[in-house]
Amino acid sequence: MTIEAPTILALRKDPRLLKIPPYLSAVCIIVGIVWLLLLPLNQYSRHTYISENALLPGQVHTYFGGSEQNVFNAYKHEVQALAGKGHEDIATQLSEIFRSVGLKAATQKYDYYAAGSKHRGENAYAILHAPRGDATEAIVLVAAWINMDGELNQSGVALALTLARYFKRWSLWSKDIIVLITSDSKAGPQAWVDAYHDEQSAQSAAPLPLKSGALQGVVVIDNALNHRFESIHIIYDGINGQLPNLDLFNSAVHIISGQMGIGVSLQRMWKHDDSYRERLKTMLRGMVSQGLGHTSGPHSSFIPYHVDAITLQAVGNGWQDEMAMGRCVESTFRSLNNLLEHFHQSFFFYLLMQANRFVSIGTYLPSAMLVAVNFTIMTIALWVQSGRPPRSKMAFTTTETDKGPDKARESGVELVKKDGMVAIVPKEDVATVERQLFLPVLLVAAFHFWGAIPLYVFNHTDQDVLAQTLTFFALTNVFLPTFFAIIISGYTTMSSHRLILVQCFSLLLLGMFLATLATLNFSLAFLVGLLAAPLTFVGVPLSAENGNAPLSLSLRRKVACNLVLHLLSPPVVVLAICRISGVDRAAMLAEAAFGWKVSGLRTQVVVCCVWWPAWLVAAVSVSPML
Repeated sequence: MTIEAPTILALRKDPRLLKIPPYLSAVCIIVGIVWLLLLPLNQYSRHTYISENALLPGQVHTYFGGSEQNVFNAYKHEVQALAGKGHEDIATQLSEIFRSVGLKAATQKYDYYAAGSKHRGENAYAILHAPRGDATEAIVLVAAWINMDGELNQSGVALALTLARYFKRWSLWSKDIIVLITSDSKAGPQAWVDAYHDEQSAQSAAPLPLKSGALQGVVVIDNALNHRFESIHIIYDGINGQLPNLDLFNSAVHIISGQMGIGVSLQRMWKHDDSYRERLKTMLRGMVSQGLGHTSGPHSSFIPYHVDAITLQAVGNGWQDEMAMGRCVESTFRSLNNLLEHFHQSFFFYLLMQANRFVSIGTYLPSAMLVAVNFTIMTIALWVQSGRPPRSKMAFTTTETDKGPDKARESGVELVKKDGMVAIVPKEDVATVERQLFLPVLLVAAFHFWGAIPLYVFNHTDQDVLAQTLTFFALTNVFLPTFFAIIISGYTTMSSHRLILVQCFSLLLLGMFLATLATLNFSLAFLVGLLAAPLTFVGVPLSAENGNAPLSLSLRRKVACNLVLHLLSPPVVVLAICRISGVDRAAMLAEAAFGWKVSGLRTQVVVCCVWWPAWLVAAVSVSPML
């Protein structure tokens, strides 16, 4: 039985199927965005809860206050008297204060160099050995001398000193308590925690003369106000998008708002009315902060060592005093003191949209995966297309096929028999072309290694010229695709099939990297995936009207593709973000360089070695010179 209508075999080879992947990729991107926008709804988010029953947050009566107010005032005068003095004098005086209350004290010097600037200081810390412990576990109370806003943390340091004296009087502690006063909020905590785990560079940070057991939790006090505060702002973002265990955050919120009756805010959302808009705004702010992966406070340095940490920052002008904040810290430490093992029960991957509402990784991860899989869909389509030969136009009739297989082959068709049926299929639909993989693989690998150049330059340039370097790189980036296209065309002929393979391997790597990154830093993978989404739809189009052969882009389409690509190039996006947010370009790049040298920040690797090379491949593919 001869079937002239397309069968399943013929349909599988139908070139019109190759028109579907671009639309399918667009659907994946749209669904991924819609998925994210649905998360703030009650149906897709959950109320926070305590998973570790041993914490018992807010179940103890706090005694901090009363006469401790006078001690706090005395220490605050001491701190104000030390303002403006050198790091050594400050550390020496703080050590004397620790020793005066019966604590073992020590100091640590550090000296980092990044972006042409030196970050020097000296940390002072003391250890309160637990009367009921064996020095195998410890919890840390941190107060930076200079907070993240560059202000003197006068009330925060004074409160830490007061709490150290207060904790010394209690015999209920089962874990050692370390009180740490750092010179600043970034380099100081990083130098101390590196040295605590013997991971410091001998040239940058001195070793610690005193140590305790494994760190179980860290609470940072930030109160630069000289008046009463209104609420407490909890900062929890870590380096490279890492987060503390949700139980620590939930315990702090339960104590501050439930036990103490103090307002709680996060992501600088001071007035949160629990509406969809406010939830979405809070979630997006958290995603941007996690995507940048920068140090958001002294607590950020501890999280890469699997030490859960948060910062409590006093904000606003209200009627809450320092004693109220001290009681919050006391109750939090009492809960941490109850821990029988390291935090592990609750989530480490989550998105917060309010102090008591969150979304876990199982709910939000599909949105980033959908954005990443759109690149994989186009990869498969381009790979299939690259194996198909050009299709010739040849007419054939039924009478010619009836004369036999030999006559049919002369007419440009093939009789394919399968399961007792015969289909008339063009020979090009059943033939395959040998793919020349060496040159496309070499080009894609070369472009990705090329990303190491801007990665090195921006991480080793002085802050004074970083802004000019970014501007120069953005201008150079405009002509770079044309430059590479001229070089490539001078050495070899880039056929349409080779261009398809180059794009195929580039999108394959991009989708693979983003899918993997989504499980580690969801926010960065989602944001980069959205910004790189146009790379899916530019390049050599797939022909359906003229058979299987890829068509060359018209000059008008090449110009349009180049315009879109250059508007969404990585340097242009960075410049636009700086301008919209009002952030100084040099300061932002210097912060990134500091994170690279000191904190282990790896956001630049994703931008320079994943996103930018993929953009460069797409821009070269649509260059008029190729």
